[in-house]
Amino acid sequence: MIKRTLGKSGLEVSALGLGCMGMSEFYGPADEKESIAVIHRALDLGMNFLDTADMYGTGHNEDLVGRAIRDRRDEVVLATKFGIRRDGNVRSIDNTPEYIRAACDASLRRLGVDHIDLYYMHRRNPDVPVEESVGAMSELVRQGKVRHLGLSEVSAETLRGANAVHPIAALQSEYSLFTRGLEEEILPTARELGVGLVAYSPISRGILTGTVPPADQLPDDDFRKWAPRNQGENAARNAALVAEVRKIAEAAGITPAQLSLAWLLAQGDDIVPIPGTKRLRYLEENAAAAGITLTPDQLTALESAVPADAVRGARYADMSSVEA
Repeated sequence: MIKRTLGKSGLEVSALGLGCMGMSEFYGPADEKESIAVIHRALDLGMNFLDTADMYGTGHNEDLVGRAIRDRRDEVVLATKFGIRRDGNVRSIDNTPEYIRAACDASLRRLGVDHIDLYYMHRRNPDVPVEESVGAMSELVRQGKVRHLGLSEVSAETLRGANAVHPIAALQSEYSLFTRGLEEEILPTARELGVGLVAYSPISRGILTGTVPPADQLPDDDFRKWAPRNQGENAARNAALVAEVRKIAEAAGITPAQLSLAWLLAQGDDIVPIPGTKRLRYLEENAAAAGITLTPDQLTALESAVPADAVRGARYADMSSVEA
């Protein structure tokens, strides 16, 4: 597995990371045994950048990842997040210094580690100045509990303000052939500041594979059932785009998922996609994408097939969403 460095932070990670969220919730039933096998196989393949968060499974995902890496901690670049509090079905965003300190200690306990390599603010609460939140995060770095700081789904202005307080190693945002809104302002700002981009949902929650069933055939505990992109006319329009992606992939002798990941990797050496999976077969497929280099003609064909504004429907049913 080739490596990439996140911005100018010096934090080196595998060019493809592993998103672990779906091992606990949001995409139907989970299988802990296979999930742990997926994490172990990812490490065997050199995919050492693991992504979790304290809200995934309300702590379950951190516990799971911690158990999986217990004997392999030195192989892992471990990223987790704070900021989303869950009380049953009620969620709130907390960026206060008091909560940040408590959340970090709780994550360290669940993960069973003495430090977190990359600690993200999962979502921003605009009522708390980002400078105040990042100031508290920087204390964690000084204490040795955290090595590098990150933010998730913030604006260019917020990223700039945060980076003025403490260097930000990575911005985690949704980025894929189907989600390209950050290209106009956010990605250029990250590059100006020397902040790496960690791209979550790089296969658009599986939609780009062309294998996701229609919304009415998905179980109620699958997040995609309720996503506007999977509804009605939006779904039909987007399926036509996926069909074009599949044609290009088949001509190249690769899968649509691999094509989607290879496209992202071609957008810059500062971009690290973190496709999530809880299945070994998909892990192997995704990992192979790191070795694929698309030709200029293939990249042009993709841009023509899926223009930046072609996708229909919002990413979330409620754009105050706290999912990542």
